[in-house]
Amino acid sequence: MGVAADERQALSSLFEDLGPDAPTLCEGWTTRDLAAHLVVREHRVDAAPGIAVPALAGYTKKVQDRYAAKPWPNLVDQVRQGPSKFWPTSIGPLDELTNGAEFLVHHEDVRRAQPDWKARPADPARDATAWRSAKGAAKLNLRKSPVGVTLRTTDGREAAVKTGPDPVTVVGDPVDLLLFVFGRDAVNLDFQGDPAAVAKLQAVKRGL
Repeated sequence: MGVAADERQALSSLFEDLGPDAPTLCEGWTTRDLAAHLVVREHRVDAAPGIAVPALAGYTKKVQDRYAAKPWPNLVDQVRQGPSKFWPTSIGPLDELTNGAEFLVHHEDVRRAQPDWKARPADPARDATAWRSAKGAAKLNLRKSPVGVTLRTTDGREAAVKTGPDPVTVVGDPVDLLLFVFGRDAVNLDFQGDPAAVAKLQAVKRGL
């Protein structure tokens, strides 16, 4: 299996362990809400656009709430099983491309919302997906940063992802860098640069 499939299964098992009312890093969402989001994303082509388009978000929420009302075991099973074989991301390589970062981030959204969370040990495949996705998403997700930004892994790989004055270098493991790029703050990172510039970067809204 690839990273997307591995993270899907691990997240589904964590859903089962924690139940439907556990917190997540997704503001305002419990595990039930997150599971419903994942199902809508892979089963409802009519509602999925509202995940990213604010004007359509109302309809998406109505659909998501209907999924969230399902019995918890059934909802978790839908997440675990993924889309039907007719859905484009049911194809392995496309699943990995589309869902690797998605399920990795959301798995960590649940893990890191729990007390006393700890980062998982390094994993070459997972870290490669996280680094590739962090670099790819950063130029869009950090576009509002008023300062320049470079991402650097702890083993020395670098990517300049935002041009601007008073540059800040964000150093950490690939998964933490990915989570930072996607707006999460439950991360272990080192920010190198002028303190005022670091504060500006940390305060900016990161993401779509």
